[in-house]
Amino acid sequence: RIETGVPGRLVFDSVPENLRDRPTLSLLLENSRKGKQELELSYLTRGLSWRADYVAELNAKDDRLDLAGLITLTNASGTAYPNAKLQLVAGDVHQVQPMLREAVRFEAKAMPAAPMVSEEALFEYHLYTLDRPTTLADNQTKQVSLLNASGVPARKQLILDGGNYYYLQSYGDIGQKMKLDVMLEYDNTSAAHLGMPLPKGIVRVYKRDAAGNAQFVGEDEIDHTPKNETVRLKLGQSFDVTADKTQTDFRSQKGAGRKSEYESAYRIVLKNAKNSPAVVTVREPIPGDWKMVEESHPHQKVAAGTAQWQLTIPAEGQLTLTYRVRTHY
Repeated sequence: RIETGVPGRLVFDSVPENLRDRPTLSLLLENSRKGKQELELSYLTRGLSWRADYVAELNAKDDRLDLAGLITLTNASGTAYPNAKLQLVAGDVHQVQPMLREAVRFEAKAMPAAPMVSEEALFEYHLYTLDRPTTLADNQTKQVSLLNASGVPARKQLILDGGNYYYLQSYGDIGQKMKLDVMLEYDNTSAAHLGMPLPKGIVRVYKRDAAGNAQFVGEDEIDHTPKNETVRLKLGQSFDVTADKTQTDFRSQKGAGRKSEYESAYRIVLKNAKNSPAVVTVREPIPGDWKMVEESHPHQKVAAGTAQWQLTIPAEGQLTLTYRVRTHY
């Protein structure tokens, strides 16, 4: 029975059939044929989400890694999905009122067991199908395997990035302490033991210490990455390789027309406390129409507004880069 707390007391003998104690979707169907019919109901719902998570382990030389990809499923929809076929759409799907960044499709149907996730192109996205059924309980988060790759060639880089505003004014400080970014990259190709579209997610990187324990060394988020593309991760900043940058000269004058001419000179002292040489990439974004006037080491013009130096710092030593650049801006 049902009792209510209104003034007085109302007692009902039974519960109406259409009364639900939780939000419920109900359908009224008309069947023009005799016998049992099979139908499929598809709808968008809140509360179902997924993301990709990756775990990478570097080898001792930092030139290869083992990569494991995981699909993390979260069900907060208010109902369980027992023995469900699971399909995941990865891509930037446009919605007027977005409910999910990635789409999830569940179908309650028994499927033959298989240990892998299959992938296929779908419109301008990618579809991942779990080839065995899985049960996702209400308010549950679980992970299933997406990929495993061993011995993926990797490249570690130490990068010192400057700023284009350096070249348009004078700085009075004696030196600027700068940190170098630690970057790790690998190719998503078949030759590198990968070669499948990678859904957006966080890559967490580990490396084993002298005792054989896996230690966390950094993480970064990757966007949806097609096959044959390069994955680049920023893991942190170098402890032992540092830089001091000093502006040694600055001149400016009004040029022809509306442009002004600036000339800046810099000294960058790179120090390496490691017991092995360190290769450092110095990357300077330079604004306007620019020309390198002097330099202690040859640069490469890798883009219209970027000068780059590739330098090797000796073990427990240092190297000094000097250059003068003239810009019209």
